[in-house]
Amino acid sequence: MDFRLSEEHEALRESVRDFARDAVAPVIAEHYERHTFPYEIVRQMGKMGLFGLPFPEEHGGMGGDYFALCLALEELARVDSSVAITLEAAVSLGAMPIHRFGTDEQKARWLPRLLSGEALAGFGLTEPGTGSDAGGTQTRAVLDGDEWVINGSKAFITNSGTDITALVTVTAVTGTNPDGSKELSTIIVPSGTPGFTVAPGYSKVGWNASDTHELTFDDCRVPAGNLLGARGRGFAQFLRILDEGRIAIAALAVGLAQGCVDESVKYAKERQAFGQPIGNYQAIQFKIADMELKAHTARLAYYDAAARMLAGEPFKRQAAIAKLHASTVAVDNAREATQIHGGYGFMNEYPVARFWRDSKILEIGEGTSEVQRMIIARDLGM
Repeated sequence: MDFRLSEEHEALRESVRDFARDAVAPVIAEHYERHTFPYEIVRQMGKMGLFGLPFPEEHGGMGGDYFALCLALEELARVDSSVAITLEAAVSLGAMPIHRFGTDEQKARWLPRLLSGEALAGFGLTEPGTGSDAGGTQTRAVLDGDEWVINGSKAFITNSGTDITALVTVTAVTGTNPDGSKELSTIIVPSGTPGFTVAPGYSKVGWNASDTHELTFDDCRVPAGNLLGARGRGFAQFLRILDEGRIAIAALAVGLAQGCVDESVKYAKERQAFGQPIGNYQAIQFKIADMELKAHTARLAYYDAAARMLAGEPFKRQAAIAKLHASTVAVDNAREATQIHGGYGFMNEYPVARFWRDSKILEIGEGTSEVQRMIIARDLGM
């Protein structure tokens, strides 16, 4: 088994690493502190083709694979997670459902702009009262003639309220199955549709340069043709999307964890204490060695999950393992990096303070750590 990257993947990783260092790092701290969305960075990522990485060229994609997206996310998150989650959500949650389940007409209408980065899309799954219980969806959509009438609300939806957001895909109850369970379907709602309201952005602990909103649908009407995929297949659709997305989130978490290593090594060589660099002390060396160990093993976990996915093999358990382990590692490394930096680690001028604030959500978003353990246990037959 060879974990070395192909020439194409290595070239991509290096180009995104350079972009993150030269274009993102100098400006992202100001966006983070001001809670502003980095439109210029998004435009540059669009020109680089990052939003189209895992999509076919026929719709404006780059003809790459999902692993290429993961590599890009890791390199971006080594510098900043707000930028990385903007790309992750735009691709795996925004454009991917249309690519996976959309009609030819829907793909032709939406994908070219989404894959170029000219437009963003949100994925309206989570609701204020459901959280991890996605099957408890309360939002409803009733077919009235040739229109769906949607009522309900969604919470914590990324990329849903920017100036370039074109649509959200919304999961809604559209009926009752023969066994009495809810019939869930997914419907495309274009931005600006009457009855579709985007609340002001949340005041968040982290990811402060990303876009996150609560959404409300009040007799919101969209054409019947905006149904995404088959009616009643919404639950199966978002499970597939989340399985894939967990690999991407694991890659993002690995990037944050590796960024903590990068910053800690740099600081340990520069910071003097008791007449020498603190990196000369074994206590600091062992902390950083353990951080590198964790980042490395988490990387191997998402590499494995991605390889299984691309080979067409079952990957649900491996995706859950990768997401669970990488998110735990990200939180651990952010805590240790802050400790190594001492008082400066608590100052927002240092990247590790941003990493610390950004890490915790990785144990919650796209499936909590508890949900990942449930998935792993069930896949083991328990």
